Amino acid sequence: MTMNQAHTPLFDALVAHAATKPLQFHIPGHKCGAGMDMAFRQFIGDAALSIDLINIAPLDDLHQPSGIIHEAQRLAADAFGAEHAFFSVQGTSGAIQAMIMAVCRPGDKIILPRNVHKSVMSAIIFSGARPVFLSPTMDETFGIAHGISTRAVQKALERHPDAKAVFVINPTYFGICANLHEIVTLAHAYRIPVLVDEAHGVHIHFHEALPCSAMQAGADMAATSVHKLGGSLTQSSVLNVQGSLVDPKRVQTMLSMLTTTSTSYLLLASLDAARRQLALHGRALAQKSIDLAQEARRLLCALPQISCLDLVSPRNETLYDMDPTKLTIHVRALGMTGFEMETLLRKQHGIEVEMSDMYNILCIITPADTPVTIHRLVDAIHAIAQTQAQRSSPIHAVTVKNPHIPTLALAPRDAFYAMTESIPLEEADGRIIAEFIMVYPPGIPILLPGEVISQQNIAYIQEQTLIGLPVQGLEDKTNKMVKVIVEQRAIEE
Repeated sequence: MTMNQAHTPLFDALVAHAATKPLQFHIPGHKCGAGMDMAFRQFIGDAALSIDLINIAPLDDLHQPSGIIHEAQRLAADAFGAEHAFFSVQGTSGAIQAMIMAVCRPGDKIILPRNVHKSVMSAIIFSGARPVFLSPTMDETFGIAHGISTRAVQKALERHPDAKAVFVINPTYFGICANLHEIVTLAHAYRIPVLVDEAHGVHIHFHEALPCSAMQAGADMAATSVHKLGGSLTQSSVLNVQGSLVDPKRVQTMLSMLTTTSTSYLLLASLDAARRQLALHGRALAQKSIDLAQEARRLLCALPQISCLDLVSPRNETLYDMDPTKLTIHVRALGMTGFEMETLLRKQHGIEVEMSDMYNILCIITPADTPVTIHRLVDAIHAIAQTQAQRSSPIHAVTVKNPHIPTLALAPRDAFYAMTESIPLEEADGRIIAEFIMVYPPGIPILLPGEVISQQNIAYIQEQTLIGLPVQGLEDKTNKMVKVIVEQRAIEE
């Protein structure tokens, strides 16, 4: 970093502009809160409302930045080790869609893991790209998907040297990283850019003990959620770009196409301020998170029938590194589901977790935590575990089941726009689905448009619904009916 990272040009300019109290005849119509519901105004506060502004001349324009936004983005690029940084007020989902659509045209191949976020598949449908799926390694102990191996990427590149991009998740939702540097080196040997979903890794760039960040590994683009772990407001993210394999002008064009013209300056200002905090204090903040997470892991693993995901005994090459601040707590041995644990933590202890599934809960440890919050979490889980152990028999025994990976029979875009009919899910074995089915969070599709529904998929979906997990994606909110294509056309090889 060579620039003055203590400077926040965008945030400072907004505060200075608000201080002049100009007479406003532009949107937003609440005009610094004067036209807003009073209860909401009092709760939000006039300071925040005074910088809820739009792209008037003194404040630059995200769609064609040349002033304070341009300067704020240059500082972000410097902080993240990128050549270009683009602010996103459409979240990381919008940034992911922009980077895929910037390099893929209709019919182009993109190599990617099957456990991608739904925003990736949305981008593939929008762009008309053809996915070349790699199966992630499934953890048979925790029942979760990890990353893709270097070997799998190499084989895919040998079979598809005409691919336009390789897409990698770094880190995964559960904090696991493959060897990103090796994957980048392989792809670049074919002159193929590497795109990275870094939604859960904004902090890893700022501490040497954390996994290698996308920019450090030499990746060409990375969509990074600053709001998740970097201190900005929800829905604010950064798209980092470097190298000669991607055209930054086209990236800007795609972002502009996908971004509202009424961009939120509150979100943009929070990105500017969060970048400053990360650049100046990121290492110390990350160290605090690491220490707290490791203490929580130590205390939890001392409890009977509780275990936590770690890298003490790596099981395969996709477990190359891990972000310890992602605390995956396995509760299967208690004879309960992760969803039941989440529910009890909420109702009995006033604790909310990031997500739960059949076997685990996921807790995110950040600099906002303290020893008090960590011990409160541990004590609550201990209390629930003790109550569970006192029962004469568990509610039900839980065995690890991983979702069946379906066969892609039709390009996702073709399936999404095909003629469809709705049929009962229980009768859909062998049919090609035309919509998404996923549990959100984390938003990884169980089925996506163009895949063949199997009886294993149906049973897995019904089981997830039965235990109360948030199954989403189907137009039928009861999850009993599914849209399938009427005409089954095989995808061209």
